[in-house]
Amino acid sequence: MTDDLPRSSRRVHAALVALGLPADIVHLEDATRTAPEAAAAVGCELGAIVKSLVMRGVTSGQPVLALVSGSNRADLELLEAALDEQVERPDATYVREVTGYAIGGIPPVGHPAPVRTFMDEDLLQYETVWAAAGHPHTIFPIAPSALADAAGATVTRLAA
Repeated sequence: MTDDLPRSSRRVHAALVALGLPADIVHLEDATRTAPEAAAAVGCELGAIVKSLVMRGVTSGQPVLALVSGSNRADLELLEAALDEQVERPDATYVREVTGYAIGGIPPVGHPAPVRTFMDEDLLQYETVWAAAGHPHTIFPIAPSALADAAGATVTRLAA
């Protein structure tokens, strides 16, 4: 039932349904702002958590979304090489403006406009990964290949 989900998570639910994906959003008692919190909350390996990191192209000013395995630290040089542009970390206002969500709950889908997305190849080793569902207390499970397709992500190495 989506009525008991926060409004931002209902938007993610609608986006998943529109993509023809299962929209099994889980509302957790504890916050999942960090990958270790999320892994503990759902009882999975840290690497099966999807960290959604928003960057901004230095030259283009365009947003870039990096979907990184929870056990990895994003290597910005690898992201820049894949993007062919230097990136910078934007402020929270920019992140909310381009994604429609606050930091700590940024989903890989359901943004107001398409965001160029790159996905950490290490996520492919898991049968199921868990991604933020628009709010610090909501997440959803998804097969990594379905996630890459749904997000229109380029799968690449994002961690050294």
